Amino acid sequence: MKIKEILPVFEWLPTYDKAIFKGDLWAGITVGIMLIPQGMAYAMIAGLPPIYGLYAAFVPQIIYSIFGTSRQLSVAPVAMISLLIGAGISEFAAQGSDAYVKLAILLAMIVGLLQLLFGLFKMGFLVNFLSQPVISGYTSSAAIIIGLSQLKHLLGIDVPSSNLIHEIFGNLASDINKSHFPTIGLGLAGIVIIFMIRKINKSIPGPLIIVVLAIAAVYAFGLEKAGVKIVGPVPEGLPSFILPEISVAEISRLLPLALLISLVGFMESISISKAIQSKKRNYRVSANKELIGLGIANFTGSLFGSFPVSGGFSRTAINEQAGANTNLSSWISAVIVGLTLLFFTSFFYSLPKAVLASIIMVAVFGLIDVKSAVLLFKTNKKDFAMLLVTFLSTLVFGVQIGILTGVVLSLGLVIHRSVYPHLAELGKLPDTNYYRNLSRFPEAQERRDALVFRFDSELYFANINYFRDRLEQMIERKGDDLRVIVLNAQSIYALDSSAAKGLEEIVDDCRMRKIEFYMTEVIGPVRDTLRKTGLFEKIGEDHFRMRVQDALDYFDTHEMPKHAYAIQANQ
Repeated sequence: MKIKEILPVFEWLPTYDKAIFKGDLWAGITVGIMLIPQGMAYAMIAGLPPIYGLYAAFVPQIIYSIFGTSRQLSVAPVAMISLLIGAGISEFAAQGSDAYVKLAILLAMIVGLLQLLFGLFKMGFLVNFLSQPVISGYTSSAAIIIGLSQLKHLLGIDVPSSNLIHEIFGNLASDINKSHFPTIGLGLAGIVIIFMIRKINKSIPGPLIIVVLAIAAVYAFGLEKAGVKIVGPVPEGLPSFILPEISVAEISRLLPLALLISLVGFMESISISKAIQSKKRNYRVSANKELIGLGIANFTGSLFGSFPVSGGFSRTAINEQAGANTNLSSWISAVIVGLTLLFFTSFFYSLPKAVLASIIMVAVFGLIDVKSAVLLFKTNKKDFAMLLVTFLSTLVFGVQIGILTGVVLSLGLVIHRSVYPHLAELGKLPDTNYYRNLSRFPEAQERRDALVFRFDSELYFANINYFRDRLEQMIERKGDDLRVIVLNAQSIYALDSSAAKGLEEIVDDCRMRKIEFYMTEVIGPVRDTLRKTGLFEKIGEDHFRMRVQDALDYFDTHEMPKHAYAIQANQ
């Protein structure tokens, strides 16, 4: 096994050069600066002292960058997970208490172990049930929720946090008359300047420039005294190694919450990872390795005072937009956090929250995938409906329900397509021996005495009844002239015992009706099943042909006398 299969960091580290360092440097600095106030805020949402948000922004992203496969994903505290932590652990301890902190750290360890086990047992396949429309709908909706949640900072008002759009608007509406106009002006200026810088040159780190200008403006014009809210003091000191206190009783209480956070965190991370990776196309995100990377990051983080973390939409978007090429940007971000904890906390004291909100809003709204929605509306109404339902359910009912809805829709689509696969009746193209779908090739010709069709799926217990019903409909349409049925089996890649039994009954029924049954282009595994079940002999070796035309030619020259059907049916 190659080392890069265990440590994905070695996929890019051996070929790293100065040409890509500039993007990683600016992205790392930008995200690192952003993590200072953001980590503190998310810790408070989780019911923890602000310092623990910085701890969670330090160790986990270093560990993930070694074991994770996404090169832009920023793993640190996130709003959704913080909300779950705050709501879940509050049932067992008072927020901010020592007992609460211990439970939050233990929760990170349990989450890490669960994600690691899911990854080792290759359960990353769960994400395969999230189709692209579901991922697009969920990502767009989450981006809107996170962006709107920053409006309170942009308006300069204090309202409760929420991940439901109607609650966000309700909370804002009740206090919007308290909006602080200097704060609004500062936030809007941040948004405008970011867009202007991006229009001039996307490689210029606009968010970083905005942070520096905003801090300078606070100092120069005394904006803090004018009522502009700032980040305030940042505690000092690197996290120490602490082994969480492990209790069977506490683990049993936290396990349901840990399972939910494990899955929600993974889904959030893999969604944004795949969205970013689809733009880059120079690497591939592995779901199982992402689980392992997140698991090790959470487990290791718990040893240094971290609460559960995941990949963040806003930070990852900023990281990518600032020019991140590899995971080195995360190392730089971690260094920024570490140096800040040690030496530079006073520098960020005057950072306006409105400017931070403007950076986040510009970044996350860029993740709203309008183009995919418009394209699906024009080309595939079913996929568009799936995107729309996922989008709306996430907005109205929250991330958990949104993810669950997406999974159920994806599973439902898989099951529906498996139970009701495509089936085509075929006709012969003029002056050829090729048979094509009659509904797609109007020029194709069908014989009055022959039914030729193709079944584009495996044949198994879930769709054998659909197969029989459709075949019966086609037989009835043909009427009394029908003498031969040819099943083109080139797309049937598997056959189970239930399908074999059903096929046997179809053959018996055909013989009672005095209709010959042929199969063409049968692949090896299906042929093996037919032999094991005795169906190969019952159908007859001469009734298996290479091509449809071969079967019909053989039928024309070896048509069974009518009196022989009764003898064959009784065998």
